[in-house]
Amino acid sequence: MGVPAPTELLLILAIVLLVFGSKRIPEIMSGFGQGIKEFKKNLESDEPPKPVQHAETNQQSSSQENVNVQPTDKQQ
Repeated sequence: MGVPAPTELLLILAIVLLVFGSKRIPEIMSGFGQGIKEFKKNLESDEPPKPVQHAETNQQSSSQENVNVQPTDKQQ
């Protein structure tokens, strides 16, 4: 179980082409490359990452701030 042979790589490439199509592969690879660039950039930065806040989560968290939750000890 080592490195795939060239014929196996061609077979894998053919399957990927059939599944995704020739138009989607550049889009997928572009997104993959951008993800790697972001990852490397974040590894090199000295400042801690900023939390991502969406408008939906801000509304949900503000509406749930005043809710008291009490645990129950019921066992079934």
